[in-house]
Amino acid sequence: MTTDYIFSEQEELNRENFHLKITKDHFNQRLKVEDYLGNIKSITDFIDDMCLENKYAKAIVKTRFEDVPFFLQEGFILEAVFKRYFNGNDAIAMTKYYEPTRRNSDKWVKEDDILKKVLVLDKPTPSFSIPKNFSLRQATDMDADQLATLYSKVFEIYPTPLNKPEYIKEVMQQDTVFFVVLDEKEQLISAASAEMNFTYHNAELTDCATLPDFRKSGLMKLLLNRLEDELLSRGIYCSYSIARALSFGMNAAFHQLGYTYTGRLANNCYIFDKLEDMNVWVKDLSTAKNSSSSA
Repeated sequence: MTTDYIFSEQEELNRENFHLKITKDHFNQRLKVEDYLGNIKSITDFIDDMCLENKYAKAIVKTRFEDVPFFLQEGFILEAVFKRYFNGNDAIAMTKYYEPTRRNSDKWVKEDDILKKVLVLDKPTPSFSIPKNFSLRQATDMDADQLATLYSKVFEIYPTPLNKPEYIKEVMQQDTVFFVVLDEKEQLISAASAEMNFTYHNAELTDCATLPDFRKSGLMKLLLNRLEDELLSRGIYCSYSIARALSFGMNAAFHQLGYTYTGRLANNCYIFDKLEDMNVWVKDLSTAKNSSSSA
C-alpha cells in the first residue's frame, strides 16, 4: 500500500528452499498465502512463526490438490475449494487456527439452515434488463467519493478500507474493476467489483453493496452479470466470491446465477459489526456463463 492506513501488506518472499506470495492481513488478524513453491515443511514452519510473531489467529493457504496431505500433517484443515483457480486446476483452502475462539462459530448451525434453504431455490431464467431510469456502467476514479460514501452507509465495518476514496482509486489502478448502478439523479446506489488475477486467470467478485431502499430491484444480479461479461472479455474464466454465511440474499443471488457452493471459512473476516463465517461460491465462466448480457 502507498497509503498511510495499512489494513494489509502484500509481500513476495524468497528463502533458501521455498518461495511465497503472502498477504499480512493485520485488520483481520490472519495470514493469507496466495501462492507458494518449495518445501512444504519449511513453508508451514514459516507460517507458524509468522502467525505467532504477529499474533494472527488464522492462516489460510490456497494449496494444490496434491499438497493437501502434507498440510493436513502440519495441522491444517480443509475448509473450501476454489474450483479451477490455478489456470483450470483447483485450489484448496487449507486453514490453521492459532486461537481457540477463532475456530469456534456459534452461528454454524444457523448458517447451515440458511444454506439449505438457498440450495433448493429455483434458478429462473434471469432477466438482465436495467430498470427504467437507472443506468449501469464501469466506474472510474471520478466515482471514488460516491463509492466510499456508499460503502460507509452499507457497512459499519468492512475488511478493507473502502470508506476511503484514496484506497478505491489505488485498487482501480491495480487489477480491480468496479461497476455501478446510478439512479435518475446520477446518484450511485449499488456497486460491485472484481479483483482479477491475470497469472492464473481467476477473479474474486466482491465489494457488493446496495442502498437499503433499492435492495428489491435485483441490481446486484445485474452488476454481477456485467462483471462476468467483463471478466470473459479479459480472458478470465474462474469467477468466485466469498459471501457472508448469514446473508440469505447474497447466497441466493450467487446460487441463482449458477455458482456452486464449495465450503465455508470460519470466522474469516470482520464485516458489519463482527467476525463472520464466509461461504465460498465458484463458477466456471467458460462453460456456465449465460449468453445474455446486461450491456
